[in-house]
Parts: sequence; structure tokens; C-alpha cells
Amino acid sequence: QVQLVESGGGLVQAGDSLRLSCTASGGSLVVYLMGWFRQGPGKEREFVAAINWSGESTRYSDSARGRFTVSRDNTKKTVYLQMNNLKPDDTAVYVCAAKKTVRTLSASTEAESYYDNWGQGTQVTVAS
Repeated sequence: QVQLVESGGGLVQAGDSLRLSCTASGGSLVVYLMGWFRQGPGKEREFVAAINWSGESTRYSDSARGRFTVSRDNTKKTVYLQMNNLKPDDTAVYVCAAKKTVRTLSASTEAESYYDNWGQGTQVTVAS
């Protein structure tokens, strides 16, 4: 089991960019599919993006597609979420999650129940 720690959140203005990091300890990330989720104030947790074990395949929510980019560096045991053109609606706690699998991405990877390991999250606040 890997432990996940997110970082990179903060308070930004609408239109700004942020890069979130999710770093693993306790093992390699090589065989893990990674996901990013977020939970805004008064909202349910929702899927944002996912990346397969090799980084060759990615999947995004409709709200993230075109503005956010998920990537990974397995040598650093880190997954990134580059967020551009941030909007106030992006305000949320962003959490990374891991699933030990080399399977390809699918609709299943958008479900919270798919993942086995979760970080604590990092707060992103976008001011208008």
C-alpha cells in the first residue's frame, strides 16, 4: 500500500494556473493507475482526471478537459495536475487516489469506489 500526499494548492485569482502534486511513499507508483478528484463546498466528491500506470493514457471530466493536464513521473513517484485558466467553480479540496492495476482507463476509473488508496487533499481556492 502506498501513502499519498498532495501539495501545491493555494489561493489564486480567476484565470491563474496551479500545479498540484501527489507524491507516494511506501512503494513504487509504477503499477498504479492514478486519479484526481475534488470536493467543492457543499458538493459531492467528483472525478477530475486519471492517468494510467505508464502515463500514455489519460481521461478527464468535462469540466477539466482542455484546461487541466494530468501527468506523472514514476521515477519521482509523483503525479501532477496542471490546472490552467482556473475558475471560481474550481474551488475545492483536490485529492489524489491510486489503484494498483495496469489495465487501461475506462468509465470505471471515474468512480471513487475504483480506488484503494487516498491522500488527504489540498485546498484550491479561486477568487473571482
